[in-house]
Amino acid sequence: MFIYQPADDSYLLEKHVLAKAFGRVLDMGTGSGIQALAALSNHDVGEVVAVDIDEEAITGLKEKIKLEKLRKIKALQSNLFEQVSGQFNTIIFNPPYLPQDKVNQQAIEDQTIYGGKKGWEISEQFFHQVTRFLAPDGQILFLFSSLTNRDKVKGIIEKNLLTFKELDKQKLPFEELFVYQITKTGLLRELEARLLEEIHYFAKGQRGIIYKAIQDRSKLVKTHFPRKKDLIKVAIKAKREDSEALNTIQNESYWLKVLNKAGIGPRYLFSGENYLVYEFVEGEFILDWIKKNSKEEIKIVLEKVLVQCRQLDQLGVNKEEMHHPTKHLLVTSDNQPILLDFERCSKTIKPKNVTQFIEFICRIKEELESRELSIDVDFLRKLAGEYKDTGNKEILKEIFPIP
Repeated sequence: MFIYQPADDSYLLEKHVLAKAFGRVLDMGTGSGIQALAALSNHDVGEVVAVDIDEEAITGLKEKIKLEKLRKIKALQSNLFEQVSGQFNTIIFNPPYLPQDKVNQQAIEDQTIYGGKKGWEISEQFFHQVTRFLAPDGQILFLFSSLTNRDKVKGIIEKNLLTFKELDKQKLPFEELFVYQITKTGLLRELEARLLEEIHYFAKGQRGIIYKAIQDRSKLVKTHFPRKKDLIKVAIKAKREDSEALNTIQNESYWLKVLNKAGIGPRYLFSGENYLVYEFVEGEFILDWIKKNSKEEIKIVLEKVLVQCRQLDQLGVNKEEMHHPTKHLLVTSDNQPILLDFERCSKTIKPKNVTQFIEFICRIKEELESRELSIDVDFLRKLAGEYKDTGNKEILKEIFPIP
């Protein structure tokens, strides 16, 4: 084990710690303790917690604290946040950031400078955990190098619903150093105020970004009696900043509330100006699910989807994309199909959900036949045409029995 000794990066970050640290401070990966001690000298700082994975570093800092009788600082051995508790107004991190893939693997022993194979892995772990420890008005003072892949670092920050401002940079012979001041986005603060926890990036769509989180429903009910936690997984859909589509979140929120009454879609919870929260659905996308199940189970699920499509048609609603719902249709472990993504939903006098889904069945003929479910494409398309002209659900009984 090695204690990282102050170098150019340390002194660059120290300058901003001296100027900006306030409140309760966490110095992550404290090493020699230079940032923790710099924060301690700021009159706006009330307490400093300095942590490091290296036992030798913590032992040395504890000796310094005792020798100099520093009362507002404590040192703690911890692998990132494992032993850390509470929230902080300022979190300081000068992570190991050199990539391992460009050096001899057998020569790598110093974990104070190597941040993973690509250099950003430890930083990614940090940002994946940091938000629960950062106060709503808090800041992160973060230093990294151009050797770490600047675009990747920016992406990691943004995926965790954080925003950044570049405070400083310094050119060195083989790299450039950057100091970022990082804070919670307004969306993250609002979601946390609505009692959502462990908010993490999950997936990105054409118009929105999906985050996954936990909500403790028991906190929503005030009671004088102890109550067992009622934790549910939720999905948060937020509008992509680079999307030119208008009012997609508001449209999906409206239709999800309407369609929930018919038992369609994931359970709506609440929404804001630029986000929607609904109960997270555990399941597999339809084509992945088909590969693992029997023809009898597949017929039942396709029948259930057609029932929902028929309900949409009767409501005069076009969901759109039912001819290609590969990323908009999940099947749960108990074989319940759940339709997703209602941002393009609209009222219409000529709905086409059933006909679009019949076309989808035709398009996956090969996948269905691999599960021994025969499909006559010409016959199905003929039935779809008849249904389009008449809207008679009896026609659909010739595909699968519709109640």
